[in-house]
Amino acid sequence: MSGARTAPNAETAGRMVEEILDRLASSGDRAACEAAEELVRVLMEFYGAAFARAMDLLGHCPERPAREAVDALLRDELVAGLLVLHGLHPDDAPTRIAHALDALPQDVESIGFDPATGELRLRLTGSADCGRDGSRDAVEQAARDTLACFAPEVTAVTLEAGTASGPVLLQIGAGPPGASSSGPSGRPPATAAP
Repeated sequence: MSGARTAPNAETAGRMVEEILDRLASSGDRAACEAAEELVRVLMEFYGAAFARAMDLLGHCPERPAREAVDALLRDELVAGLLVLHGLHPDDAPTRIAHALDALPQDVESIGFDPATGELRLRLTGSADCGRDGSRDAVEQAARDTLACFAPEVTAVTLEAGTASGPVLLQIGAGPPGASSSGPSGRPPATAAP
């Protein structure tokens, strides 16, 4: 495999990063050099947190079967996000989208994902139509946040109104202001004779 690139070890990668930062520093562009150093810091923190989480998840129950250990890693937002970023996540986009939607506190279902545009259309179902757990904007934002980790292919979320599958909810109140305690005919309710 003459065209295959071998993965650098930690020492080689560190040396390459230092060389790139040194080249930027020698260019005299201080802002670019500071931005590059910040980028390296952010990436190191991200990768460090993901590896720490993976070690923590694997260390909780070291005797469990390998498949259960892998499932624990794939359910974790941070680790799953890193795997997706590098094309290493074993699940396809529809599976990851379904997993992300299952993690939402609202009842939503996917009614279509367009891989060409990245748009995911969702519908509120069940009691979510009644405003449980926030407004439509809050539901859309929660979906976008969860999908960003598990399915970054989704670049837009459109929330459509659900279909009324359950009973219609009626508002029950004391009546309009100034209303008396009269019965439905407008007359006071009948009382039993003594």
